[in-house]
Parts: sequence; structure tokens; C-alpha cells
Amino acid sequence: MNLKKWLTAATVCSAMILSACGGQKQEAAAPAAASDKVYQVAMNAEFAPFESLDSAGNVEGFDVDLMNAMAKAGNFKVAFKHQPWDTLFPALNNGDIDIVMSGVTITDDRKQSMAFSDPYFEITQVVLVPQGKKIASSEELKNLKKVGVVTGYTGDFSVSKLLGSDNPKIARFETVPLIIKELENGGLDAVVSDSAVIANYVKNNPTKGMDFITLPDFTVENYGIATRKNDEATIAMLNEALKKVRESGEYDQIYSKYFAQESK
Repeated sequence: MNLKKWLTAATVCSAMILSACGGQKQEAAAPAAASDKVYQVAMNAEFAPFESLDSAGNVEGFDVDLMNAMAKAGNFKVAFKHQPWDTLFPALNNGDIDIVMSGVTITDDRKQSMAFSDPYFEITQVVLVPQGKKIASSEELKNLKKVGVVTGYTGDFSVSKLLGSDNPKIARFETVPLIIKELENGGLDAVVSDSAVIANYVKNNPTKGMDFITLPDFTVENYGIATRKNDEATIAMLNEALKKVRESGEYDQIYSKYFAQESK
């Protein structure tokens, strides 16, 4: 092979090698497609009918069904995780999870440390009492010996604002089932918690002798899906998916599975 032919061949081989290496490098550096990400959705599954555990230990409920429908409509993947309520927001801020969907009321205070999707459920606070007990206003809660709330829930904030956060009349519990059991056993005079959860309990436990009262001075609130404070991309994805599920009528189908009244 003469020098000219050898140089030509060497140039071609070098170009082929560089091209191959360049292609391999580009492929290795390419980021995973957005659809490959599995969003970790955490919830405290002690809040039926929004989230609870089935006999196999899997989370189920309104929030689970809605998020699954949103994931399908928005073409993203989710995995659910049950954990204690007081660990949800620290885990979100630490990056251990991506989303909190657990009947979280949207409040100005919470907006300081996290971002929220558009509202997906409207509720208010109600008072659960033994049948026959009458309470006409939230002011009358001051006359009771013990009022039960779940620590960190909106009912806790509402009663603390009314009675004072350090008032010994307030009894705080970790979960809704625990606080309802204490009321059933006579350890409390009343429980203040979210309307849909309390209504679900009364409906499914007619022999327990309990009823709930809706007070005019408890304001209407909304649940939202929480993400980290500056995670605008996830919020946009969730809002678009929620919009699609509402427009398709699937939201109303899921709602009617768990609640009898007209959807919000």
C-alpha cells in the first residue's frame, strides 16, 4: 500500500472510530425518558375512605383510585407507600418521596413549605358525637370536658384556634381510628375531623350509636396533592392529568364509588 492510500485508509478508520465512540458516549449520557420515572406517592393509610390498607397490606381508597386514573391519563407511573402522618412532609422535603396525597387540606401555612395541585376534593370539619348530644356552634365545644382531634390535622388547627393550643380539654391522637375508638369507649365528649371521613364511619357503623353535626362556623376547605415547594414540573403534570380525569367523567365515577352525594 502506497503512502497516499495508507493515509486515506487511516483517515477513514479514524473517522469511523470517532463516530462510533461519539455515538456510544451520546447514548450513555442521554437522560431517561420522563415516562420511565416512577413517582413515589406517600400517604397515611388510616383515613378511610381516602386511603386505608386492605387485607394484604396494600393501600386502597379514593385517593389511590384517583391517582391511578391520573397516572393513566397523564402517561406517568406511580408507586404508593403507607407511612405515619407525621413523617409525610419531612420525607417529601428530604426527597425520599415525590408526592403526598393523603387528604391534605390546602392552607396558607402549608403553602410556605410545599406546593399544591389544584383542589381535588371539598370538605369541612364536623363534630362526631354520641347520638342525642346537641351542639349548635363551635363555641359550645368550650363547654365540653374533652374534645378529640388528630395531631396535625385540620381539626386540630380548628379546635386549637378556638380553645387555645395548650388547652387541657383538647385530646390529641395519632390516627382517626384511634380517636373514634376513644369516643366509642366514652373517653371523649366529641371528635372534630374531616366531613367525608366521619360520614363514611357513621354510614358503615350504624350500630355504634354515633352521629355527626355540621356547624355553620367551620369553613369549607379543599384537599390538594402536595409536592416539594419548587417542583413546578410535577405540579403542572398533576394539574393537567386531574383536568383530563374530570373532563372524561372518570372523576365522577370514582367519586360515586365512595360517596353518595353529588361530586364537587
